Amino acid sequence: MATTKFLETEQGRSIAYHFHSGRGPTVVFLGGLKSDMEGTKAVHLEAWSQAAGLAFLRFDYSGHGESSGSFEQGCIGDWHEDTLAAVSALTTGPLLIVGSSMGGWQALLLAKAMPERIQGMVTIAAAPDFTEDGYWASFSEAQKAALEAQGYVELPSDYMEPYRISKAMIEDGRKRLVLRTPLDLPFPVRCLQGTADTAVTTETALRLMQHATCQDMRLNLVKDADHRFSDEACLRLIEAAITELL
Repeated sequence: MATTKFLETEQGRSIAYHFHSGRGPTVVFLGGLKSDMEGTKAVHLEAWSQAAGLAFLRFDYSGHGESSGSFEQGCIGDWHEDTLAAVSALTTGPLLIVGSSMGGWQALLLAKAMPERIQGMVTIAAAPDFTEDGYWASFSEAQKAALEAQGYVELPSDYMEPYRISKAMIEDGRKRLVLRTPLDLPFPVRCLQGTADTAVTTETALRLMQHATCQDMRLNLVKDADHRFSDEACLRLIEAAITELL
């Protein structure tokens, strides 16, 4: 098994990553909130890319996995900086971005930052603007008061242990929203979404489709697939989407 390497960023963060060389475009996997690069999809796609001779990058955002920092102190902008640093320092040439959940939001932010390098994009239960439309919109008055008073609220999850959402994450997220302003995606995009997903709704996927400007964008709704989207059938769908965009 390959040894984890570390990238030191300009912000002073130590980003854990795995990269293997191959032909382009480089497949870059962007994980979800509180996920790490040892997740099923990331590890599977690395092995698949390697077998196909493709260059591949997976990494942990700061506060996730083996990277430095704490999750509670991180926010969307920090993880965008981590993504930019990893992609800029570790890859060259065209990219094929695969973004899962929060990684879908990160993929869209990356598209705004460096559209000229992206050859194609695959999103899996993409969750753009979730800090505003998911968290803040659903907070009770008591939760909003707690956020103001103590700086965080604790939320349960169907997919992990309860976790803290900070006031800083909410406020920073408002600076990174992508569904309120023009979103130009000048490359083909394939969106995958499970109908049994309790974290990201099909309405979110449809909203992204309707909002983005893209000449070749398709949404594949998968009946009964959940947010993990990592069983054998779902993994094959991700492979097929990537293959189509190659």
